[in-house]
Amino acid sequence: MKVLFFGSLREQLGTGELNTALPDGVKTIGQLLQSLQSQGDAWKLALGTGNVLFAVNQDMVDENTAINDSDEVALFPPVTGG
Repeated sequence: MKVLFFGSLREQLGTGELNTALPDGVKTIGQLLQSLQSQGDAWKLALGTGNVLFAVNQDMVDENTAINDSDEVALFPPVTGG
């Protein structure tokens, strides 16, 4: 699975991309987010705000969306504009 990080998440985590196998027991975006947060304080701080938006295979989704090992998951902060 490919996980992409955009905007301030990329800056906070120091990476724009993570290629990894889907962790055991992880079946949804919400579970993936929890698994990523367990990688350390920086991950918890960046991803634990409750303000992260998700896309799977370039479609916006919510945290209950099912995912699999062949998916591309994008995580990004809310976008503001004027």
